[in-house]
Amino acid sequence: MKFVDEARIEVQGGKGGNGVASFRREKFIPKGGPDGGDGGRGGSVWVIADRNINTLVDYRYTRKFFAPNGENGRGADCFGAGGEDIELRMPVGTLIVDETTGETVADLTHHGDRALLAAGGKGGLGNLHFKTSVNRAPRQCTPGEPGQYRALRLELKVLADVGLLGMPNAGKSTFITAVSNARPKIADYPFTTLHPHLGVVRVGPEQSFVVADIPGLIEGASEGAGLGHLFLRHLSRTSLLLHIIDCAPLDPGTDTVGQARALVEELAKYDESLARKTRWVVLNKIDLVPEEEREALVAHLKQELAADRPLFVMSAATREGCSELVKAIAQELDRERRALNQQEAERSDVRFAGEELS
Repeated sequence: MKFVDEARIEVQGGKGGNGVASFRREKFIPKGGPDGGDGGRGGSVWVIADRNINTLVDYRYTRKFFAPNGENGRGADCFGAGGEDIELRMPVGTLIVDETTGETVADLTHHGDRALLAAGGKGGLGNLHFKTSVNRAPRQCTPGEPGQYRALRLELKVLADVGLLGMPNAGKSTFITAVSNARPKIADYPFTTLHPHLGVVRVGPEQSFVVADIPGLIEGASEGAGLGHLFLRHLSRTSLLLHIIDCAPLDPGTDTVGQARALVEELAKYDESLARKTRWVVLNKIDLVPEEEREALVAHLKQELAADRPLFVMSAATREGCSELVKAIAQELDRERRALNQQEAERSDVRFAGEELS
């Protein structure tokens, strides 16, 4: 199935039904008075996050979702029926933005999250509501209100704890295959990964984390080179970035340090907050480096690329060093979760203290 992570749709709530001006007309009941009912409310458009859906392909070709209108009111105190609501199911991780205002309408981060996209219009009032002691035969009624209209942009950002970042053929897909249940395509040519892959890494019986593998990023991506910045949005929700570097490129003239620095610059051009995320440097394919040269190579790359951040050495193909890296990632994520939980507890204590004082 084609992976689609961006779409544009139009949604509109149904129009409310009109109120009606009517009078009771029955035998032996003269001057029965007003009995016009209200119009029904128009249907609304809702969105629900569904973990069983993986892409936005359903919204690539069907782009207009209009809820039904409410029925008009009728005589004999009959109110019009409301229009049925429409529920759109989207993948967990979908960000919904109003294209006109730029407002974030919904951010679906958990299964079952529900949000209103377009509200239906209110039904009009029948003349039953306008009866007073001095106006016993009102002939006014109100029309139903139009439903809300919105043009929306949908962006799918996969939910993962760790994101893999690197040049094409750096070994990202081999790594995610070695440590998780994901099975992306692996080949000896660039851009074998054409869309994101998620893999669950099991560290222990009750400990795991999710890794996201995206297509390789190259210098000039901000100008559209390669696949451009098309899939970098999928790294925005991650807690940790692994910058995987091929320390044994096939071309002996390859400037490994220059390529790595260029990739970080491309990351900053796309999003400064993404460039500021915690990023570890991982030297891959160490098995292809002669043993007598490894120590000097690692020391050189450590000084040039990872002087102020952790550096790991591994071979995804032989799985050398993979278990140590996985354990370090699990510890880092566990530390971050504890810090977040502590911050939440402190905020709860402050709110509780404020409520007691008030």
